[in-house]
Amino acid sequence: MSDDSREPTEPAADEPAPESKFYHGHIVKLSSGRQTGLVRSASGRQILFTFQHVVMLGEKRRFDDLHIGTKVGYDVSWTSKGLRVSLIRILD
Repeated sequence: MSDDSREPTEPAADEPAPESKFYHGHIVKLSSGRQTGLVRSASGRQILFTFQHVVMLGEKRRFDDLHIGTKVGYDVSWTSKGLRVSLIRILD
């Protein structure tokens, strides 16, 4: 009989860290009234997001958790209006 009740404490060596699965950038503009903002990519591109269309990952999931200068991991998707941020994870 084996004891499989042990929980792993660290990801396996071949699994990437959650942060490495996303593009990296930081918040450069926020509009709290419309709950929109801009993420600047590592290459300098600015990509718009509308908070109601963004999936937030991690412990901080509210619009109020975002601040100018916050480092984020993000993913993008194409919409009829162009490229938009579709997922954000605040990096600590």
